[in-house]
Amino acid sequence: MAAPVRALCCSALRCSTRRFSTTCGVQAGEKWRKEHGLARSGTEYGPLTDLPDWSFADGRPAPPMKGQLRRRQEREALARRIVMLNSEVDRGVEAWREKQEEAKRMEEHKKSLLLKPKGKLLMKKKSQS
Repeated sequence: MAAPVRALCCSALRCSTRRFSTTCGVQAGEKWRKEHGLARSGTEYGPLTDLPDWSFADGRPAPPMKGQLRRRQEREALARRIVMLNSEVDRGVEAWREKQEEAKRMEEHKKSLLLKPKGKLLMKKKSQS
């Protein structure tokens, strides 16, 4: 009985003039929050997600919840990745500088190997400078 019902539903949808949208809707206030430097949604970060929901009556903090631990681990992994990529960029910039300095030294070395003016040409050059 399930197969004929499914076939009937599918054929009814094909014949229908209305189309279903499969795109996700924009979350309410997302644009405003982005313009004001906040998270896209209220559940990404902030006191409602980062702080514990409760504490003991004597003031001790509650143990961290699974979501808080997961977010902390994700942030630590992201921070480690940022530091690693930053060090890679620094090494690349340093290697580029060294390469530029080596090219400059080679150019100066090539200029020093060129023939020097002699005799009258040397005298002219000295008098011009």
